[in-house]
Amino acid sequence: MSKDHGGDRPGGPAGDGGLRVHWDDTGMRSIYANVCNVAGTREEIVLVFGVNQSWNSAQKELVIQLLDRVVLNPYAAKRLNLLLGRVVKEYEARYGPLPIEVGGQPRPAETLPTGG
Repeated sequence: MSKDHGGDRPGGPAGDGGLRVHWDDTGMRSIYANVCNVAGTREEIVLVFGVNQSWNSAQKELVIQLLDRVVLNPYAAKRLNLLLGRVVKEYEARYGPLPIEVGGQPRPAETLPTGG
């Protein structure tokens, strides 16, 4: 978070009239997540973030603490996809590849309840 809790930052779209974007981060909070699940319908894409604090591989049940849900329209989800792809590509160019083992990936979680 910036020291002045907001301000003009690169990355905002500039219109034909030279529109400046002010990113107000005064109400922003940060979380840590090491688990993410994605589901979608025709109208929305839902990202659910959580934390796996179970490190014992012998346990029979895995409990994920769900923390936050972000609901996007498909256009915003596609823009997020492009931005994340660009950031990961830059990261790998700087620090090296991030190997993902297909066999080590968890299978997709069941559909999450939508109750609030």
